[in-house]
Amino acid sequence: MRNPGITDEMIIEMYKSGMPFKEMCPIVGLSDRAIRNVMYKHGIEMNRMQFSGQPRKHKVNEDFFKSWSHEMAWVLGLFITDGHVNRSTHSIVFAQKDERILKYIAKCMGAHYVLGAKGSTAKTPTLIINSKIIKKDLEKMGITSNKSFNVPFPDVPKEFLPSFIRGVIDGDGWVQKTGYVMNVTTGGRNFANGLLMVFKSWNLRSEITSETTKTNKVIYRVWVKGKYELPKLASIIYKDANDYYHYHKRERMEIHKQIIY
Repeated sequence: MRNPGITDEMIIEMYKSGMPFKEMCPIVGLSDRAIRNVMYKHGIEMNRMQFSGQPRKHKVNEDFFKSWSHEMAWVLGLFITDGHVNRSTHSIVFAQKDERILKYIAKCMGAHYVLGAKGSTAKTPTLIINSKIIKKDLEKMGITSNKSFNVPFPDVPKEFLPSFIRGVIDGDGWVQKTGYVMNVTTGGRNFANGLLMVFKSWNLRSEITSETTKTNKVIYRVWVKGKYELPKLASIIYKDANDYYHYHKRERMEIHKQIIY
């Protein structure tokens, strides 16, 4: 049975992106035969390479996570906090309420813009990236399908730390409307400690708190507090941002900007 929210147009878009049938099936919820029937219905010419499940040329820069850049660091920060590694297929997924951010991610990665379906349980827009190589590169950094509670803090070169932290805050950061407090929530203790060390190295007033959820999982919040501290943090992480950030989070951090100049 077709997964909720999946339309013929979405199936065709996935197919035209070069995704093999074997990768489409779990996303769409149909057999390869049923997917072929959708193609026949709309008169779409089919490629035997995709039909047979043989390797195809991905419309994505598969070397994206092999070398550091400000764009790569930002996307990595977003993925660690708001991304998901598919356990059963060679794909990764980004989830963001702000679809503009997903479009920027696709642009950075040279990826075809393929959105996942929205349904009764999945209301947040998701960007699907299909690549065995990218999945393996993330696994080498310790980022796997069960990363939520054991993801390490990656070894980010100092030059690109601000962009990485910007991605982390864009992913799982919360900034108070009045501009006095910011925190990042994570289930990984090692990641939380690594984040705290970065904030401390930037001479920011920061701390970690923890709490236990109803399912007995411990979550950590890494805080930066103070009307002098948030503008200082903003001056560091938005230096090489271009347009790659959540606008409202930057605005809130910079409410008291004038007091540090």
